[in-house]
Amino acid sequence: MVEIVLPSLLATQAGGRRQFHIEAETLGEALHALPVADLIFNERGQWNKYLNVYVDGTDARERGGDACPLAGAREVLIVPMVSGG
Repeated sequence: MVEIVLPSLLATQAGGRRQFHIEAETLGEALHALPVADLIFNERGQWNKYLNVYVDGTDARERGGDACPLAGAREVLIVPMVSGG
């Protein structure tokens, strides 16, 4: 079981919950199980380009993205990108 931590904006849409404990084999399975999955994924099934996802502190894109195995993982952190100009 892995703990998924949502940013405040997504937590608001998830009824105020910031943390979810989900049992899944891959990161994609875990993220699709969240009540805010429609905000995490676009219409093509790809992550929203304004979100970064980390598994135990490592960028999930470096670990296979949706296919990233969660065996032994403790935390998934979803972080919105910050930009400005």
